[in-house]
Amino acid sequence: MRQLRRFATRDVECELLQSYPTVLGVDEVGRGAIAGPVAVGVALVTEKSGPAPVGLADSKMLSARAREELVDPIHQWVAASAVGMASPAEIDEGGIIGALRLAASRAIEAVRGDGATIGVTLLDGVHNWLAADLLGVSPVGTDVSIMTRVHGDAECAVIAAASVLAKVERDRLMCSLEDPGYDWIHNKGYASRTHIDALSRMGACDQHRRSWKLPGVEPSTNLTNRA
Repeated sequence: MRQLRRFATRDVECELLQSYPTVLGVDEVGRGAIAGPVAVGVALVTEKSGPAPVGLADSKMLSARAREELVDPIHQWVAASAVGMASPAEIDEGGIIGALRLAASRAIEAVRGDGATIGVTLLDGVHNWLAADLLGVSPVGTDVSIMTRVHGDAECAVIAAASVLAKVERDRLMCSLEDPGYDWIHNKGYASRTHIDALSRMGACDQHRRSWKLPGVEPSTNLTNRA
């Protein structure tokens, strides 16, 4: 039986808006890719934000066309939004969690630079990778509460909006990269069969996460190619 698509609702954020002036939804895209950056999208709503765009859902459940068509309605709906990225080199240097925090910091700085105030942060998933740790303070600051929400990108409209914006921007970037044969336009940096076959023939390039164990690549060929 075909599974019905579940659309995100405003239930959680509207409840939070009874206690906070704004809610910032946060989601990442590209964490599991083997090439290209990791992207973190943020979207801010207030009590004045109206109904969420029709068709808004977890970006993974939407077609590329549906995601693109949602971008303008999302921008019109939210009070502020941004997408931050961390490069493959930054992923190699700081690890994936460090890179996620760096990308989030860039996105959050962008919305704050536009004058937005963050009341509470709603983060997709179970792991609070935004929290302060031994590596430094939280990207959202010490005075902002962070709440995690499992399946938040599927259930919460503000997180789904952040997810769609991050996915669209990262996909656009991957499609714009010079491609000597890795098929970025189709795999977006994920480990598809054509991508793995290309890795086995050509080795890794500057867009690959070289600190990772790349399928089809011997360690000695990990640094040989550029794109």
